[in-house]
Amino acid sequence: MDFQQLADVAEKWCSNTPFELIATEETERRMDFYADPGVSFYVLCPDNGCGDNFHVWSESEDCLPFLQLAQDYISSCGKKTLHEVLEKVFKSFRPLLGLPDADDDAFEEYSADVEEEEPEADHPQMGACRCKPDYLNVFCLIDWCREEYSCAW
Repeated sequence: MDFQQLADVAEKWCSNTPFELIATEETERRMDFYADPGVSFYVLCPDNGCGDNFHVWSESEDCLPFLQLAQDYISSCGKKTLHEVLEKVFKSFRPLLGLPDADDDAFEEYSADVEEEEPEADHPQMGACRCKPDYLNVFCLIDWCREEYSCAW
């Protein structure tokens, strides 16, 4: 996707969040975002034909620790879109923005009218390990990731 298309995606995302796209630098493929009260970050976008991932960072020492969730998400298996990355950044910054956790609200609203069901024994739960119990957890995670997301380890 060319940089202008990515900038358009970012502008559209900003229209639904407290963030503003305050600067774009096409040669560096960088977009800077800001929201009150002093929450800022930037995204470096990969080149068109390049296999690189997006990169998020903040020059603010107050904001940087909150980006860990988004950075972990970006480095996990599979390619991510700019919108997915920005959504993860927004979720990461919700406490700094004074907003409630989005997952908690959605869960309460959704679960209010839903009865609990036992998972079927034939189908493993999402994220459940398919390895033998005697494997070390890390090998189990690697095998699960390889099966589910075709990681290139």
